Amino acid sequence: MKKLVVAFDVDDTLIIPSVVTRSTDIPNYETIAVYRWFQAQGCHMIIWSGSGMDWAERWGEKLGLAPDEIRPKGEGREEVDIAFDDCDVDLAKVNVKVQRVANNISREKWNQTKRPD
Repeated sequence: MKKLVVAFDVDDTLIIPSVVTRSTDIPNYETIAVYRWFQAQGCHMIIWSGSGMDWAERWGEKLGLAPDEIRPKGEGREEVDIAFDDCDVDLAKVNVKVQRVANNISREKWNQTKRPD
C-alpha cells in the first residue's frame, strides 16, 4: 500500500517567526502536533520552505521532527497528497491553510532577512 505523502512549510506554519514574537522564532506547537499525528500514522513526511532546503533542514532538526525528506518547496507536487502552508497554495492534491499568528504584522522585511526589524 502506498504511503500518504504529507508536506509542511516552515515559516508561519511549523514556526511562528521572530517578527511576530518580537524576540525569537518559536515552534508552532499546534501545527507540530498535527505533523506528529500524520508521522505516527506512517505517512511519508516532507518539510520544505520557500526560504530553501537549508532553512527547512535546520528547523526540522531544531524541532526534532525527523522528516523522511527535505526538498525544495513545491518540488514533486504531483506526488504530494496533503500540503500544509500559511498561504493559499496549490502544492498538493489537498492544500490546508494554516492560520498565521498576528497576521496584521508584515513579514516582508523578515522574509528577506529572517531577522526582526
